[in-house]
Amino acid sequence: MRWEACVSVRGRLPLDRYIEGVLAGDRVTLARAITLIESELPADGELAARLLDAVLPHTGNSRRVGITGVPGAGKSTFIDTLGMHLIRDLGESVAVLTVDPSSPISGGSILGDKTRMERLAVEDRAFIRPSPARGHLGGVARRTRETILLCEAAGYPNILVETVGVGQSETAVRSMVDFFLLLMLAGAGDELQGMKRGIIEMIDGMAINKADGDNRHKAERARVEYAGALHLFPAPADGWTPRTMTCSALHNEGITEIWQTILEHRELLGSNGHLARRRSRQALDWMRELVTLGLETRFRADTRVAARLADVEQAVRDGHSTPFAASRELLGLFQPKEK
Repeated sequence: MRWEACVSVRGRLPLDRYIEGVLAGDRVTLARAITLIESELPADGELAARLLDAVLPHTGNSRRVGITGVPGAGKSTFIDTLGMHLIRDLGESVAVLTVDPSSPISGGSILGDKTRMERLAVEDRAFIRPSPARGHLGGVARRTRETILLCEAAGYPNILVETVGVGQSETAVRSMVDFFLLLMLAGAGDELQGMKRGIIEMIDGMAINKADGDNRHKAERARVEYAGALHLFPAPADGWTPRTMTCSALHNEGITEIWQTILEHRELLGSNGHLARRRSRQALDWMRELVTLGLETRFRADTRVAARLADVEQAVRDGHSTPFAASRELLGLFQPKEK
């Protein structure tokens, strides 16, 4: 039977076909499974939940690495080079989950990361999945956690999550990865002044990229300054001291050392039990986020809320009602269904 013959009218596959394809590492089925879990249709949500339940026993064995950085730090080039190191030098496969910012006007995204990772894009052992942020805070897409699980079930031992970029809301990625890497640049002004304390307190490593040519000395000086700044923060409870490194993704320099640092971090946290604790906390954070999303969905679907929502929002826009009063009115109308 042709694979396409199993597709439903709306383009969905039967549950067993999703499970079979994902566990077999079929990239086409994996991509379709991710599309399924990203769907906001209720029918797709039920099927996605059953799919995740089925593949859950096959997840949890990958190295999850979050990569963020200042604009122009070269995240895509860095990931392209790191991914090629994993494939060509170490003989492993890699899944890259990239997040593109969505337009606040149209809601659309360019999703162009695949074009910026020219070498990985043509590798059979690389899976690149761009997803729109769709207004979701934290630098990641709404279903990034679920996508990580699907990629793990598909057999990818390394998962790299590239975030939108450094910002004050760039925190969600920390709650879904094992190692959080911050890419920085040297010679772009007062480096220490530009460091956001919230980000620095969460990172496991920092790399000053584009450390080549005339910029090599500046990068090393910036590394020393960052290393000194990191020592001002309290020692992490997991026993790991965040490291600062330099690299040139363009010239493939320092990439091997960065990956070795990631491996050493995993070995330490695996041996002292903090990796298991971190993932337990992440699972709890995920549950709480899903509860919040579910409550918002039910809130907007409530008939009394829906009947007043547009008028109440317009009253806030016109200055006839305060956001505080408007929210109290809508919450007062909300009546969760009892079963």
